[in-house]
Amino acid sequence: MSVLAFSTLLLASAHYASADDHDHSHDHDHAHHDHDYDHDHDHDHDHDHDHDHKHNHDSDIYSGYFEDEQVKDRSLSDWEGDWQSVYPYLQDGTLDEVFTNKADSGDKTAEEYKAYYEIGYETEVDRIVIEGSNVSFFANGEEMSGDYQYDGYEIFKLRGGQPGVRFIFELEGEGAEELPQYIQFSDHSIYPTDADHYHLYWGDDREALLEEVTNWPTYYASELSGEEIVEEMLAH
Repeated sequence: MSVLAFSTLLLASAHYASADDHDHSHDHDHAHHDHDYDHDHDHDHDHDHDHDHKHNHDSDIYSGYFEDEQVKDRSLSDWEGDWQSVYPYLQDGTLDEVFTNKADSGDKTAEEYKAYYEIGYETEVDRIVIEGSNVSFFANGEEMSGDYQYDGYEIFKLRGGQPGVRFIFELEGEGAEELPQYIQFSDHSIYPTDADHYHLYWGDDREALLEEVTNWPTYYASELSGEEIVEEMLAH
């Protein structure tokens, strides 16, 4: 993939990506830092996604009710697998049933929910494969791969006061210039567990990337059909 092509992906997924602003001076001791971000998406993003969760007893954590000391370091193996973007299913109408369901009990029309998720899910990276420390991005029929190492987690407060967590990985070595320096996972879990879906943020500025709250490409297992993803979203 050309430098220009993947640079376009970075801009589409993380509006603050900038290699010139890239700062390596932060700690690498896997400690976390508190942020008090006034995230516009609030619960509409972090708590309004409908998923069928494997651990019902974690519902409070999923809803953002947990103590900082409960958060534990996680390895990339938690997200290992072959993953597909849900964005194409929004575009072809497969997810319309989800938005209609949201409108039945929410404060937006089905069309307004679809417009909101159109911005949130948008990405050209339609597939991601994670194996060991290697992460492969697939976009426009091309593949770009690199190895990533754990760089700790960040806890921040949403507008409603509940905390959110992102688990961060940094590109190892020189790598390809086209690859994002950082990837940040959010899957509503706060300690080691296998993810059944996740939202991924990527870019070259670690701190600025934490401010990205409007675009959160979302991935489910590639083995699932669009209808099965709808079932999982509706089941929660």
